[in-house]
Amino acid sequence: VKVYCTHCEPNFSLPWQRKRQYSSLSSGFVISGRRILTNAHSVDYHTQVKVKRRGSDTKFLATVLAIGTECDMALLAVEDPEFWGDVGDAAGGPLAAPKAISFGGLPHLQDDVVVVGYPIGGDTISVTSGVVSRIEVTSYSHGGSELLGIQIDAAINSGNSGGPVFDADGSCVGIAFQSLKGGNDDPEGIGYVIPTAVIEHFLEDYRKNGCYKGFPSLGIEWQKMENPQLRNAMRMQPGQKGVLVRRVESTCPASAKLRPWDIILSFDGHGVSNDGTVPFRSGERISFSYLISQKFLGDAAELEILREGEVLKFSVVCSSPNRLVPLHIKGAAPSYFIVAGLVFTPVCVPYLRSEYGKDWDYDSPVMILRRMIHDMADFADQQVVVVSQVLAAEVNLGYEEVMNSVVNSVNKVPLRNLAHLTSMVEGCHEEYLWLELDFQDTLVLHTETARKATRDIMATHGIPAAMSADVQASLTGKAGPGATVRAG
Repeated sequence: VKVYCTHCEPNFSLPWQRKRQYSSLSSGFVISGRRILTNAHSVDYHTQVKVKRRGSDTKFLATVLAIGTECDMALLAVEDPEFWGDVGDAAGGPLAAPKAISFGGLPHLQDDVVVVGYPIGGDTISVTSGVVSRIEVTSYSHGGSELLGIQIDAAINSGNSGGPVFDADGSCVGIAFQSLKGGNDDPEGIGYVIPTAVIEHFLEDYRKNGCYKGFPSLGIEWQKMENPQLRNAMRMQPGQKGVLVRRVESTCPASAKLRPWDIILSFDGHGVSNDGTVPFRSGERISFSYLISQKFLGDAAELEILREGEVLKFSVVCSSPNRLVPLHIKGAAPSYFIVAGLVFTPVCVPYLRSEYGKDWDYDSPVMILRRMIHDMADFADQQVVVVSQVLAAEVNLGYEEVMNSVVNSVNKVPLRNLAHLTSMVEGCHEEYLWLELDFQDTLVLHTETARKATRDIMATHGIPAAMSADVQASLTGKAGPGATVRAG
């Protein structure tokens, strides 16, 4: 099917408003159960989704049932029975009727594949052929995750996204989702395909929970142990192999059992090599993170570890990753809070991309990048909050050039998150507000003057509310003066 989507993305730099809407064209395909699969980026921040069958002249409204940002997949439904017409189930149906697409297994290297979809350059369906050139854990550009991926030598261009990829037997072996550069606007001779193992995980997750929960994590950072001196220092025996645990997230269940300097020898009975790989089919190896991605949230994993020369075995629960700087916010609107023209917002990758463009990972402030790369969350709702900009006014004279500076504390109280900052500012009964930023910069505001000036600043800039709806909800029942300030 051809997927038509109207998007209306949030403006992370001006979080109280959205960007101008735009339209996109992509591909999808019917699966069993009268559902349609496509890419998450094809329907991200959608306001309207329509689909059209091949050979039809009618577009039908579709409902988005689930969006898996990490795995770049979305599940759609169409209520109008006219759309489905004579479509039979993948396993049967009328002989002359088109059938829902059925899935095959993981292809092998050099297997022939065919990519079907609606790429740019025409209105009708397009078929391109190629071969499987690589199968490994791949970076998914849309969600920033690392999952199993298939590399093929057939081009995947804008519009191909979400289309099925077939093997020589006509079984679907994956979904086209990105090109070599990780974008969908750069025609390349190399494309990437989401394999059926990842597709089935997404569909099973939706079936079990009625929504998409995501792929789990152990909540650790590890390093390879290929250096003989490192292995000797960690008291490893000649026949032992594994990876070294460098850090453990304090917010994950594994923190109750795993410790830094533990060595993971095996995962669910699969021996982990010194380079972090495990056996994968005949003659192949793959990163052991693939085994973790096969789990569901709440599943247990059996670990064998080496701790101070002693081999231990125990179970750990796989949980949702808790990043201090999130890679995405799963379609939610950005959070913000404004007082005296100071705009506060939590840092996430979409925000950095909005502020610093495609090279955000080079151009963002060092303090933010350091926290993103090296720091882990100490508690579940911890956020890195910044003064994103200052809307110039008399009340903030001299602070106009402050931009994207991390807020460490308010009135000497260490900051937990944006809701915490908002509650402290709104509930402050002291004469002054002291905001300590990185590099020991300090902003001081007269509390009552700041509150009074907020209304005029909002009216000047056409800002409808001093805080986002989620922040307002966090203050329900404990809001202080000015919590519901609105322009006009």
